[in-house]
Amino acid sequence: MQTSSINRRNFNKFLGAAAAGLVLPSRAFASSERAKELNILCWEGYNSDNVLNPFREMHKGIELKAESGTDDPSMINKLRAGEINVWDLINLNQCWAREQMWPEKLIKPISKERFMPYIEKMMPMFYTKEKGVNRFALSPDGTELIGMMQRFGPMNFVVNTKKISKALAEDEGLPMFLDPKMKGKFGLLAWDNWNVLHMCVASGFTPYKVHTPEEIETFKKTAQTLFTNANMIASDPAQLNQALINGEIDAIFSGGTYTCSVARAEGFNEVLHISPLKGPMDGKGSIQWFEVTSVVNNPKVSPLAEDFLEYVQKPDICHTVAMAEASHNPVSQMSQPAVFAKFSKEELNCFQWDTLEEDMNRSADYETIPDNDVLTAIYNEAKRSRG
Repeated sequence: MQTSSINRRNFNKFLGAAAAGLVLPSRAFASSERAKELNILCWEGYNSDNVLNPFREMHKGIELKAESGTDDPSMINKLRAGEINVWDLINLNQCWAREQMWPEKLIKPISKERFMPYIEKMMPMFYTKEKGVNRFALSPDGTELIGMMQRFGPMNFVVNTKKISKALAEDEGLPMFLDPKMKGKFGLLAWDNWNVLHMCVASGFTPYKVHTPEEIETFKKTAQTLFTNANMIASDPAQLNQALINGEIDAIFSGGTYTCSVARAEGFNEVLHISPLKGPMDGKGSIQWFEVTSVVNNPKVSPLAEDFLEYVQKPDICHTVAMAEASHNPVSQMSQPAVFAKFSKEELNCFQWDTLEEDMNRSADYETIPDNDVLTAIYNEAKRSRG
């Protein structure tokens, strides 16, 4: 594989080109100094040895580090704090690459020539001839490819259908958790960013706006009610799933096919993610996510960064990524017969494949919240009040 080293003179030329608004091919940034090193900052799954070891075998002697983050904003803050010089790839939910990392020059474009043939084989929500590439994988002006899309799913709430019917949960949606009858009957999965999104929806308004003082006050009451009335609060989905199965709780606030997939894989089909039928986001009450993996704007980025992006397109690796140990998720490549054939009926069932298209069609995109700092401060105060 050809690489190019960046000396001081060439790097100064790059800075001049960047200032002039020119875009250079991403491989021009690859550093031969790090030809046997690759560092990946990611959501869990990509850090699994089942995913990483075959890549290590392909590149003997490689030093491959993959660290799992806890939430998108904190991972971005690592780059802002100077770790842009550490990481080569970053894997986040869809909105962050386009809306924050690209404008802040924390990531760089990837090769369209190399990756469009893979994107053109993805499921329709990621690419169609009529609409082109999903906007979240493109720079805001639509000219640059800024990442590759793979895992996805809906993320709203989870119920035990032996206690709460699917039909009732779909009809009532997230406001269901504010009903006094739900006091002590649900667990709260304390994933802050998702909780804030879902608390807005439960309050009856879209998260994706600057909120009025009246809406801020409603959000405050919603957060206080949910933290007060929750039977239990945990950051581990497995703990809440176990409580759901044991009958300690009937539902989980903030949860998706992602969080309940392992329980379903173990045969507990009563554990079910719900995509509400209606809500305040242009009529939608459900939110969906997908991940975008981007090349970090590291001045000495590893030449293996794009190789890894291509490696995870292989059918065997697509399946391995989908069926990671801690959670199971569909992947964008499942429109390819060679990929789909890797999944058993039981594996498809664990992430609710039969209704997945319907769930995604009901869902609004996961996007950043304009006044997130205000809402998060209120959310944190309500969480502290719980003790």
